[in-house]
Amino acid sequence: MTDDASILHTGGCLCGALRYEAAGEPVYAGYCCCADCRKASGSGFIPFMGFAATQIRVAGETRQFRSPAFNGGESVRNFCPVCGGLVFGGVLGESESHTIYAGSLDDPSGFKPTMAIFNCRRPDWAVLPEGLAVFEEMPSAG
Repeated sequence: MTDDASILHTGGCLCGALRYEAAGEPVYAGYCCCADCRKASGSGFIPFMGFAATQIRVAGETRQFRSPAFNGGESVRNFCPVCGGLVFGGVLGESESHTIYAGSLDDPSGFKPTMAIFNCRRPDWAVLPEGLAVFEEMPSAG
């Protein structure tokens, strides 16, 4: 991870009411093919970038949707209460890290995926780019 302040990822929802800045390089980036992410994105996967909470600044009101997570905890997705655009994961002020949904980036060229998770749940029609580390489930944190 790079905390280089010269690298700034910006983005937000469809209407612009919910915005963020993420400083530095993400800790990880990839595609999640789990059923929750597929349904939340309306696609075969959701592209994500993970950042430490200290790297993220958010402006605007959020609404949250909570669902059971693979690890027995809760998955928290934040979306814009005006347009419904899905923007980031985690609880501001509580979570140690946040997941930015790459589709919300102002400049999508900042998304450089290295992995795919929950590949065992990926539909056949959802094609992943070559060269990714592919995990059938969630990789261990070690």
